[in-house]
Amino acid sequence: MIVRPEGGPRVVVGVDDSPGARCALSWAIGEARLRGLPLLVVHAAPLPPHVSAAGQIGCGITDALRSAGADLISRTLAEVAGGPPSGVELTELALVGEPGATLVRLARDDDILVVGHGDRSLFSRIVRPSVRLHCARRTRATLVCVRPPSFDSLIDSLSVPDDPEGAVAEPPLFRRLARRRRRTV
Repeated sequence: MIVRPEGGPRVVVGVDDSPGARCALSWAIGEARLRGLPLLVVHAAPLPPHVSAAGQIGCGITDALRSAGADLISRTLAEVAGGPPSGVELTELALVGEPGATLVRLARDDDILVVGHGDRSLFSRIVRPSVRLHCARRTRATLVCVRPPSFDSLIDSLSVPDDPEGAVAEPPLFRRLARRRRRTV
């Protein structure tokens, strides 16, 4: 058991409903377990522009956003780890605010900040700023960006290598997917 001083390092991970966030959460759980650090799972929902412009912050909208964020954290933990991971001190935090700024504010100097890295379209980048780039430019914590695995690496990990001694044959679905992928490249 690793004994850490109060306020010692943590693994802080930002989650949303994306494949990159799921991979980041999986990596963060493993890192927290490996290092014996507490895990802080954060979802920050930006306040919709029409709400902030109208000054309706106290109308229960923030409570609804926090509740939806808490549900998203629970659902993502269930998908990635089957619920709260064993052997890890877990804290879940659903907040209202800009995700990048919230993560930078929460991550201390000795923390490990983990964010997902996904492919986004030009329109998406214009409408919603990149949390990963915001954190990379402003955080003082150690930043880890986790990208979802590529299609080729998934196929390679799921396929069975050729074994001359009669190993189980590769499932037909994986062969079809691999052939289709090779044709498109």
